[in-house]
Amino acid sequence: MNTKIKKGMLTLLALFVAGIASAEDGSRLWLRYDTVRKARVTGQECIAAQELRNFYQGETVNLVIDPTMPSDEGYCIEDGGSTLRAKTERGLLYGAYALLRGEKQSSQPFFKLRILNHWDNLDGTIERGYAGKSIFWSNDGAEANPSLVREYARACASIGINGSVLNNVNASPKMLSANYLAQVKMIADILRPYGIRTYLSVNFASPMALGGLKTADPLNPKVAAWWKAKAKEIYKLIPDFGGFLVKANSEGQPGPGDYDRSHSDGANMLARAVAPYGGIIIWRSFVYGAKHKGEDRVKQAVSEFKPDDGKFLSNVILQSKNGPLDFQPREPYAPIFDQMVQTPQMAELQITQEYLGQSEHLVYLAPMWREFFSFVQPKRLVGIAGVANIGLDRNWCGHHFAQANWYAFGRLAWNPMLKSEEIATEWLSATFGQQGNLSPILSMMLRSREACVDYMMPLGLHHIFKFDHHYGPEPDGFKANYPIEWCPVYYHKADKEGIGFNRSHSGTNATAQYNEPYCSLYDDLSTCPERYLLWFHHVPWTYRTNSGRTLWEELQYRYQRGVSEVEDFCNIWQEAKGIIDEQRWQEVDERLQHQLDNACEWRDVCLKYFKTYQTYQTY
Repeated sequence: MNTKIKKGMLTLLALFVAGIASAEDGSRLWLRYDTVRKARVTGQECIAAQELRNFYQGETVNLVIDPTMPSDEGYCIEDGGSTLRAKTERGLLYGAYALLRGEKQSSQPFFKLRILNHWDNLDGTIERGYAGKSIFWSNDGAEANPSLVREYARACASIGINGSVLNNVNASPKMLSANYLAQVKMIADILRPYGIRTYLSVNFASPMALGGLKTADPLNPKVAAWWKAKAKEIYKLIPDFGGFLVKANSEGQPGPGDYDRSHSDGANMLARAVAPYGGIIIWRSFVYGAKHKGEDRVKQAVSEFKPDDGKFLSNVILQSKNGPLDFQPREPYAPIFDQMVQTPQMAELQITQEYLGQSEHLVYLAPMWREFFSFVQPKRLVGIAGVANIGLDRNWCGHHFAQANWYAFGRLAWNPMLKSEEIATEWLSATFGQQGNLSPILSMMLRSREACVDYMMPLGLHHIFKFDHHYGPEPDGFKANYPIEWCPVYYHKADKEGIGFNRSHSGTNATAQYNEPYCSLYDDLSTCPERYLLWFHHVPWTYRTNSGRTLWEELQYRYQRGVSEVEDFCNIWQEAKGIIDEQRWQEVDERLQHQLDNACEWRDVCLKYFKTYQTYQTY
């Protein structure tokens, strides 16, 4: 090929790449600032200064480090935005992003720990990931792309996230090997300037897999010594390493129970290893089928951990899912938040939509999380963790509107008192601009979670998904070779008399794990809120709901209402075509059409199945 032709092809390729880079593909998330280079920024030189020089619309900003500030991460905006004070550069950075959002008030984070949990595997796959492969790991062992990790850090910092667990809670022991720790150091060095501490999930049996020991018994001195040496190795590489996240004795993962030891035995052994460096141990309470096999699954976390309350060291935090089962479209709050009163706790929320349509459905999750906080007061928690929805897809999250859940998690982790509507309005404006009327799209977002509950599992129905991948309905699901508590028929318990799981005092007595007034409220069929009706009670098909309809009629109504809502979302999006760029409009439209098809499938499959139990004698 002659030189002239080759140069021409390279020019075309460069133009093509530039076109891709400038496309409205969602890759810029909510950080779609115009580069104005207008502001004169003085004082502390840091990333905050760079961001403000590039994007701030104001004239001047003076960045001041003030050691007298009460919070390491808070900031004070003064003089209409011309002065930004903070105790640290992290505080200045958070304040800079507040200024770029148009805020003019001072603020400090509510939660000390605001952490993303990445369920990323070392081969690049992501458990419950719906946006492509991992941004951190790949099956060929290649290092992460520094530029991509930096953009990730910038996005997290812009919403106040200050921690990142880089690997799956179903952890490979290889995570702690020297070659992977070298990669962790590289990532940590990129995250650090953005105020993000690095954490790792660990496999409890790592001393056996990596250290050649014959046991992982937490009371064995050689095991404790191995972990102390490993902690020393990690902190030498990463002095601000946050600590370990542990899933133990759950779903086949090893743990202290393998040696007839308690969770506090296991957690405290690890806590002693990281304590000299200021590290913490985050111990997950998602444990079932171990000691209490056969007990109602929603009761097992309390049964497992209540005896250990007060026995954990001070640098151990118990991390519990918002509900007692497994990130369902709607669950009552997890009673472990009532029962563990001497142990610091974090709430674990799922940003990735494992049970809410994954990357195919538009479901804005802030209303779900605000619902949780209406029961579990944020002041009872030391932190909040979110299972991330981030991957290598150009738009990061698979669905453009799934970005709103990453954004909402960060904003609520900073301030759990923010309203869902406030956050959605912020995100819409930052993501799609202010041209045209976005109010109908805002309405769609705020209604979307309730619509999902209606077309999937209304009135407290739960866990009736297709097996394993949890996408689509399978109310008749039963697999004899798997634990019954993994099967839909175990949860809906439909029969000719009625439907629902009796967790009242006459059933499994799960209601007894709740503090008053909820214990009595949920236990009594006549006072149980309808949103949790079939969660706590096996209800006759002829039972009259608040609307006056029978339970069977109400189920039909709710399923259809969910479908009708998605039909309206499709219409709203059609009318928004003129104010949304073509690429993102088209990609969202395709997913909304698929969501509508899937909502119809949920309605039709579930009602057809449940109809087989009808006697029709009273209709």
